[in-house]
Amino acid sequence: MEVREAVEADAGRLATLADAPADTMRNLVHDRTVRVAEDAGEIVGFVSFDAKRDAVHVTQFDGTSETAARLLDEPARFARSEGMAAEVLVEESRSELQRAATAAGFERAGPGPRFEGAPTIKYRLEPPVER
Repeated sequence: MEVREAVEADAGRLATLADAPADTMRNLVHDRTVRVAEDAGEIVGFVSFDAKRDAVHVTQFDGTSETAARLLDEPARFARSEGMAAEVLVEESRSELQRAATAAGFERAGPGPRFEGAPTIKYRLEPPVER
């Protein structure tokens, strides 16, 4: 599996993975940091994130548990290098993405907000402790 930066041409495949309009995913590629995972030349997962003042926020991600965990390493690595926390919300119904968050080092931090009526769980990766 290879992880690379997303480009505009990836929007159609990202839309299929995220069950979202292609225009929405095209905007995501332009407005956020987006990484895609490819296996045999096909996109099999993605993660989008951005840094706010207090933390790196994962805005969307999808893929198998293994693929999603590998992709979550991208915002986690950025957060660690900047001395920031990282956060991700996962729908309660998406157990494979919950496993991915845990595998990537995120810890369950309680309930998150509802997203389009679906309950979410908040996961957080604390910043490195300075010595």
